[in-house]
Amino acid sequence: MSSQQSKVVGLIFGGASGEHEVSIRSAATVAEGLASGANKERYRVQHVYIDRQGRWWGDATARQVLSSGQALADDGSRPGFSGFPDGCLEVEIWYPVLHGPNGEDGTIQGLFSLMQRPFVGSGVLGSAVGMDKLAMKAAFSAAGLPQGPYRPVLASELGSTGQLLEELETQLGYPCFIKPANLGSSVGISKARNGEELIQGLRLAAALDPRLVVEQGVQARELECAVLGGTTLRASVVGEVRFDADWYDYETKYTDGRSTTLIPAPLPDGIVESIRSQSIQACAAVGVTGMARVDFFYDDSSGRVWLNEINTLPGFTSQSMYPMLWEASGVTLEQLVHELIESAGQ
Repeated sequence: MSSQQSKVVGLIFGGASGEHEVSIRSAATVAEGLASGANKERYRVQHVYIDRQGRWWGDATARQVLSSGQALADDGSRPGFSGFPDGCLEVEIWYPVLHGPNGEDGTIQGLFSLMQRPFVGSGVLGSAVGMDKLAMKAAFSAAGLPQGPYRPVLASELGSTGQLLEELETQLGYPCFIKPANLGSSVGISKARNGEELIQGLRLAAALDPRLVVEQGVQARELECAVLGGTTLRASVVGEVRFDADWYDYETKYTDGRSTTLIPAPLPDGIVESIRSQSIQACAAVGVTGMARVDFFYDDSSGRVWLNEINTLPGFTSQSMYPMLWEASGVTLEQLVHELIESAGQ
């Protein structure tokens, strides 16, 4: 394929979210895949960086950020989107590698839709529902998919903490986990073993999001399955995350040596097939297309499997499960990014 026939792919990363650094690391892996093998001829990459204040930067600055792995310092100029950098209007297919709010929640997907350009990943609805844990859990419930006990909490409820604490202790007990509804990569999540920790966790999460979810803690294995495709989705092998920390927090997730992965996970065949099937069902319930990583809990003693959550733009770093699960399923990084681009707009 000649360079004249190469498609212009807009690799956009960074973002005004708490997962900014993870996005830079994920984008570096995607860039590696786009520069591998036949992809070098298939695609011409236009790099676009969104800084922490939401400003868009063109190819030269974006490449510099990718090369250094460091976020751009705030220059004090007006925050937010104020127009496209040079080269953006040439982009034929957008490849968002943006985690968390303003990138994974349907906002930028809406912009791409207004531009009438195809993009990798889910559309506005699937992205928005998949990002908001309360909406996601409601969709899972409507589809009859198994979940652990949880309680929605609004930040406004924290005014009467005594009553709220009593309700949560009665319904969920300890330990429990407090999560902002609209953040990922374990940002803002805390584990509570008593009332004092529960109140602290609620206040921490409420400072980040007005919508919260409190989940009952479980003793279970943590399993993950990757999904890929356009109108027809397929599921990867199932992987397992093991860690020595008390729980799988942000530091454990993104620090070398703090966690280990087993791919494929040692599981009975029936459990593997159940998880792969439920991964596809979870995507259908939320309206997800393109890609997702679906997380599960599994109790060895009872054989019970239940859904934890879905991630519509999963981490793509060297330590991330999504690309590793597909590699173990026979899909190389080069093939994976190509398939994701091919699925755009389906």
